[in-house]
Amino acid sequence: MSEIKRIGVGARMSEAVAYNGIVWLAGQVGTPGASVTQQTKDCLAEVDRILAEAGTDKTRILSTQIWLADMASFGEMNAVWDAWVPAGHTPARATGEAKLATPDYLVEIIVTAALK
Repeated sequence: MSEIKRIGVGARMSEAVAYNGIVWLAGQVGTPGASVTQQTKDCLAEVDRILAEAGTDKTRILSTQIWLADMASFGEMNAVWDAWVPAGHTPARATGEAKLATPDYLVEIIVTAALK
């Protein structure tokens, strides 16, 4: 049986959990109160960091969920996403609008990836 590996274990949640060749990342948020552009950049930098710690990278992302506090910022978030995601390695993705943990959070990104 495969071992469960937890990354960034906290009292409430882990930053990521890897099992059976897959890693699931917790929702990543950016700097509270920053712009959608900056929060998206922050989220994706954390995704890169956690994937590296898990032993994989963004070319191995299987699916992504993106939550926006306001769908009016869809284009602004997509500009950052499009510059970050590797051509030919785009994952399955869903984007929706949701009330996030605090009004200062505008973007939350959740990723599932294959391990190398």
